[in-house]
Amino acid sequence: MSPLSITLKSAEDIAKMRRTGLIVADVLDAVEAACRPGVSTWELNEIANEVMTKAGATSAFLGYAPHGMPPYPAVICTSVNEVVVHGIPSKSVILEEGDIIGIDFACYKNGFCADSARTIPVGNISEEARRLIQVTRESLERAIAVCVHGNRLEDIGHAVQSHVEKHGFSVVTSFSGHGIGRFMHEMPAVPNVGQRGQGLRLKRGMVLAIEPMVTAGSEDIEVLDDEWTAVSADGRLAAHVEHSVAITAQGPMVLTRR
Repeated sequence: MSPLSITLKSAEDIAKMRRTGLIVADVLDAVEAACRPGVSTWELNEIANEVMTKAGATSAFLGYAPHGMPPYPAVICTSVNEVVVHGIPSKSVILEEGDIIGIDFACYKNGFCADSARTIPVGNISEEARRLIQVTRESLERAIAVCVHGNRLEDIGHAVQSHVEKHGFSVVTSFSGHGIGRFMHEMPAVPNVGQRGQGLRLKRGMVLAIEPMVTAGSEDIEVLDDEWTAVSADGRLAAHVEHSVAITAQGPMVLTRR
């Protein structure tokens, strides 16, 4: 089995991924509860590590080093305000009232991975930030709804893109979602833009990590010198949400939500 091929999961595999997904949800719940002014992003990482370790899971992020990149040094990504994805936790990054923060987390348990992300308000946030988070979350729900056997891969991207752009925001196209299973990143790549009815057919047993990344301004991004942190090129706010979703005979099953 290889991350370079599409692997269909059995009902037993999906049940195992569901158990891993519940750990992911618990970690994100704990981190979200701690997102308040005065807390450092490193403290959030420590909370995530504690909950994960108690559950007997192992990090999918810590030490991850694709394509010759430096090993990722934490168990979560903490992306504050204009950071789109892959922000690195730090003792010097302290949350402030009005911030928004994207938390991305993935782990392994019983041989399977699950991956999820949330964008969380810190205290009272601006109306623009509130709308950005709401629209990004809604775009993910619309994408999940089309994860049905016989639909097409680009139906997912179309669901995200059409909703986001209708509300005046931009979809980041530099990154995409992905298949997930025994590896964190499997085929296929899951686009956040697309044309309805295009792309490979979705099949029962596919499990996809769907993750819209949305900005209040331009879709263009820049990657900082740490080779991980991706920020909006124009400095505008960004939001990122994600769920791992199985395509089943009964329809889409969200594995990373209680």
